[in-house]
Amino acid sequence: MERKIIRTGDGSVTIHLSQWDEQYHSKHGAIAEARHVFIKMGLEYWVGWNKEKELSILEIGFGTGLNALITFLEAKKLELNINYTGVEAYPVSENEIQELNYAQMLSPGNQITFFQKMHNSPWDVPVAISKNFQLEKQQKRFEEIQDVNAYDLVFFDAFGARVQPELWTEEIFAKMFVAMKPNSVLVTYSAKGSVRRAMQTAGFIVERLPGPPGKREMLRALKK
Repeated sequence: MERKIIRTGDGSVTIHLSQWDEQYHSKHGAIAEARHVFIKMGLEYWVGWNKEKELSILEIGFGTGLNALITFLEAKKLELNINYTGVEAYPVSENEIQELNYAQMLSPGNQITFFQKMHNSPWDVPVAISKNFQLEKQQKRFEEIQDVNAYDLVFFDAFGARVQPELWTEEIFAKMFVAMKPNSVLVTYSAKGSVRRAMQTAGFIVERLPGPPGKREMLRALKK
């Protein structure tokens, strides 16, 4: 499949898959989307009603590492200890990683080193990126996830249901429900009715929220 780096609306880049006419992030702004969906509506929401300073995060679709990098920066700011698991079946290439401008845009200097460390770390092994951020990249299909009661927060960032509907089914969200702890949160950029219904059937309490730039709505799911 042809892949190319494109610039998005906020100046950050993403990877475009030509045959699918799909990209890893929103064309309206990769960083803007990540901040709104996964940080504001996910991490900051969880922190707002939790006194805990340690949490475990599962990302469905590690991809370019953008969500992990922003979470790493927020962990330092909010003084959180985060265990971050990113699941990805098809890792991005070294050449593509070199073209990603997230660290330079978010915070120049040492953040570039941390971003490189995330991508250079071995797969399927926990690695301390810093004293308060541990990363484990797992190379496998989402259907292979077997965790139980393990995560406080899930970033569901798979390719869209238009091109990979099998990743947005009741079966997948049932796996997410089992993998999550009580009183945990799942956020995604998707707002499709079929996705909301699949989440509800799996046991989640689902709410529609204002979406990131260029998108009217998104979904947040709670496991009580």
